[in-house]
Amino acid sequence: MKNSITVFAIIVSSFMFAQETEETLPYYELPEASEKYTAGTVAARQVEALGFRFYWASEGLTEKDLGYKPNDSVRTSLETVQHIYDLSLMIVNSTLKKSNSKNERAEMSFSELRKQTLLNLKQAADILKVSDNISEYKIIFGTNEIPYWNTINGPISDAIWHCGQLASFRRITGNPINPKVNHFSGTIRK
Repeated sequence: MKNSITVFAIIVSSFMFAQETEETLPYYELPEASEKYTAGTVAARQVEALGFRFYWASEGLTEKDLGYKPNDSVRTSLETVQHIYDLSLMIVNSTLKKSNSKNERAEMSFSELRKQTLLNLKQAADILKVSDNISEYKIIFGTNEIPYWNTINGPISDAIWHCGQLASFRRITGNPINPKVNHFSGTIRK
């Protein structure tokens, strides 16, 4: 009896920890919007919206989903997640004023890629929110410095585009996004 109770307690606590970890990743829901409209708060909101879309486009992907691609000229869903991760590095590196290098991504599992992508986006948004001058956040490649405008029409827009791809691909594999996701409000219907 004592062993049964111990095993039950371990299973329940593992389940609770797994749920807590998933829901504590950034962008389960959009954070409350700033009351002030500044260049920094607007730029941060763009990154947060990307984070929310990525969270839900990538939440609950299965091995079948991750391996899916409609034809040989297209990335698999896992390769798309890897690409979004690389884009998130460009976004966060611009806010850290850090040069981008040939990405030497260590072998990361899907869940590690997903988590780090969300954390990169959260870090970038947090920096942008308090910024008085977002023009200082350039995309840097070696000695080339590219204006923040290119971050908007480059990695942010590209990553949003690819979140749509993930959403479409998972629908094709029979695993659509949670229907309770409300992209307009950035919330989950209860």
